[in-house]
Amino acid sequence: MITTREAVATDVPVLHAMLLALARHDGGSKVGSPETLLRYGFGRRPLFRAILAEREGEALGMVIFYPDYSTHRGEPGLYVQDIWVEEAARGLGLGKRLLAAAQGVGRADWGSAYVTLGVDPANAQARAVYARLGFRARGYEFLILDGAGLAEVEAT
Repeated sequence: MITTREAVATDVPVLHAMLLALARHDGGSKVGSPETLLRYGFGRRPLFRAILAEREGEALGMVIFYPDYSTHRGEPGLYVQDIWVEEAARGLGLGKRLLAAAQGVGRADWGSAYVTLGVDPANAQARAVYARLGFRARGYEFLILDGAGLAEVEAT
């Protein structure tokens, strides 16, 4: 039987391994360390939550998420930072179960009324899955400011 549960600090190695697998799948290589996952997810002031899908203690998938707020909608939501299902467990509906579990936490804890996530434009398989679930484009492109550009803004 497959179950879902909120991750705890001792799950950091499993979360990290799944994030590495996700990065390899997406063609990336940068993933935070287990230490930063522990500090920012399970420390004094957690910045994210995580849920694991398991079968008999074996992790099959995970979702990492945190609160979102839309000034346009005037309501809180949930932002999915990362979602991963092991290759051998795909097709079992785990992605949908993980999203449902995360939304359950979000609805109970901060009144989440919607779910937002980002997807690699080149990942046609993931885009098709999300479309089947009812996700639609928001019409925005995400941008990031870091490094020298961030330092310049901070120096203003």
